[in-house]
Amino acid sequence: MRLSRRGLLIGAGAAGGLLVAWALTPRRFDPPLAAGEGEVAFDAWLKIGRDGVVTVAVPDLEMGQGITTLIPQIVATELGADWRQVAVEPAPVSGAYGNVPLAAHWRQLWMPLLPVLAEAPDALLAQRFAEREAFVVTAEGSSLAAHEAAARAAAASARAMLAMAAADRWNVAWEECEAQGGFIIHDRQRVRFADLVEDAAGYAPPDPPALRPQAAGERAVDQPEGARPAFPRLDLPAKVDGSATFAGDVRLPGMVFAAIRHGPQGETRLGAYEPNNAAPVKGLVKLVEGAGWLAAVAQDWWSAERALSLISPRFAAQHEPDSTAIDRLLDEGLRYGDGHGIASSGEPDEMLHGKFELARLYRIAPAQAAPLETASATARLTDGKVEMWVASQAPQATRRAVAQALDIALGDVVLYPMPAGGSFDARLDTPHAVEAALIAREVGKPVQLTWSRWQEAVRSLPRTPLRAALAARTAPDGSLAALKVRVAMPATAQEFGARLFGEQSAQEARARQDQADPLAMAGMVPPYAIPHLLVEHVPVAIPLSTGRQRGNSAALGCFLIETFVDELAARSGREPLSYRMAMLGQDIRLANCLQRAATLAEWGGGRGGAGQGLACHRMALGDREGRIALVASARRDEGGIRVDRLTAVLDIGRIVNLDIARQQVEGGLLFGLALARGASTPCTAGLPQSGRLAALALPQLADCPAIEVEFIEGDAPPFDPGELGVAVAAPAIANALFSAGGTRLHTLPLTGE
Repeated sequence: MRLSRRGLLIGAGAAGGLLVAWALTPRRFDPPLAAGEGEVAFDAWLKIGRDGVVTVAVPDLEMGQGITTLIPQIVATELGADWRQVAVEPAPVSGAYGNVPLAAHWRQLWMPLLPVLAEAPDALLAQRFAEREAFVVTAEGSSLAAHEAAARAAAASARAMLAMAAADRWNVAWEECEAQGGFIIHDRQRVRFADLVEDAAGYAPPDPPALRPQAAGERAVDQPEGARPAFPRLDLPAKVDGSATFAGDVRLPGMVFAAIRHGPQGETRLGAYEPNNAAPVKGLVKLVEGAGWLAAVAQDWWSAERALSLISPRFAAQHEPDSTAIDRLLDEGLRYGDGHGIASSGEPDEMLHGKFELARLYRIAPAQAAPLETASATARLTDGKVEMWVASQAPQATRRAVAQALDIALGDVVLYPMPAGGSFDARLDTPHAVEAALIAREVGKPVQLTWSRWQEAVRSLPRTPLRAALAARTAPDGSLAALKVRVAMPATAQEFGARLFGEQSAQEARARQDQADPLAMAGMVPPYAIPHLLVEHVPVAIPLSTGRQRGNSAALGCFLIETFVDELAARSGREPLSYRMAMLGQDIRLANCLQRAATLAEWGGGRGGAGQGLACHRMALGDREGRIALVASARRDEGGIRVDRLTAVLDIGRIVNLDIARQQVEGGLLFGLALARGASTPCTAGLPQSGRLAALALPQLADCPAIEVEFIEGDAPPFDPGELGVAVAAPAIANALFSAGGTRLHTLPLTGE
């Protein structure tokens, strides 16, 4: 069969399989998938073997969110594969998987001069940037927006090629054939994918791909809670039986193990230490000094850790962050700093000048991500190249950082993506990968570096602290007429962008903290129709490097807005639900979520003593939107804050996998509960006062409330729900505690009031 110029590139793979790829515009890439013996690789997304196994490539980091099931489910549904024969493998870092919607969303970070040129989710500039820079980043719930269309198109093309191969055997039109359960079917004839795959490689797929009428999706009415999932998670069996391999499970011949001590935040350098004190430690290989750290390398990690404890390295530091000094800087910024308008409508300054009915000050402390798995990376240097085994949400940035540290070409850094035992955005920064590579170069052997829990607390970057003032003027009927939201905090998104795109150190990136930061303030804009509104950012430089955390600005802004609106409702004598509903005429979908949540939770009006609280929020990524409403039942007892029930209703458009969507919402709500109860520790002289998980007041199993989650059916493009629950949990709990007879809370964590 003669192939068109836009047809297939067919060649032999390294292991003897067939590589099938068609043109990727506007650039061409080498086929990123390696076909094994007896396999055919279709485009960048899937392989089909002579054994019938369909292997799907997933470019995103699996950190518990289920992406290694969602993308294979999309492929299996479009292809007509048997789910029992679907496998998954991490995709190599390649521009073929560039995350265009996220590049557009973060346009202010990589194109600060004219970001509007890359604003659209499919903007050409964003596409070229994502492809050129191999911008394969897992963040902001962008995976489906980035990859569903491409994965679906690849599966549809493969299905058509299989159908063509079968149709030629049967002398029928390929369009009359159906793909189902791993078979191509025509009337009573059927043939397995496995028996067709090599013949199928010789056919040109239709252009554009012949997609199925319906994309992958599940409806709640077809799969009630508790029912067996139609597409069980592919990663679950290995995680249950312990066979899943994480970064800390990698074992290489001749590998040694490293422990590390970091200096405090600030301008830190390694001072004196006593190497002779480590003489009693058997198996100690070497001590390696770095910029502000000292590592011990031994035959096992415990010996390396013990050696560092005996050595007791000391650090000289300047400008170390201190919670008291940070609080003072934020307070001063809120009072006297210049504000930069982020969102506005009407004439808020004129309406509020000396005429507001309610004003409140808010304080949010820095919070730790505290993933269960601490940072771990394995490095092996051979013939001028370095191989890295590491979990990273930004693998290309990790490769660049390692190449820069070792002064080698980017192409000489090979990264093997590993899953993460949690991340919560902590693995967008991977300094441990650079440290592992430097240590491996010094010892001349493969090295696995693992941070202790204390080092995770010392070196990881917390979510930014802030101070905020909210002031409102109400109409005669108590409705909200004017609102001003003034937030003093570092430009934390700009700071992160300097690390990710500018390849700057945490210390260098702090120079960006005093800039206006619309991205860091995105979650501060209320979802309500308010005639006169001003949201302004007061950038404040503080001696603390800050990082991203699950929920990000939504978790900050929703707490400010929803607790303040609740207080306004009480002050005007209005019921909290109806008060919110009156301001949501322009957002019927969010209003519907509120009504459904109230009905499901048997909302009692939030009256005194009821212990019920409301919160709602809307998030957007490009042209995709997600909405959530939450009713919390909470109280205080001798054990502190007790949350008895969380009832959430979401509108996230088409749902690909109901079971995973529920898991994401439940996990987000519990993460938000952790932020409400704790997840924060003060710092003194650049060090956290506590680095143990037990000291962060995180919820234990006995603290987990009953959780009820309901989804509103919709046909809009799917929105990832993983961060929506984080946003609404803390304000709903705070409002419930007031309803239970407490005081109004204006701090996070709530225990810091």
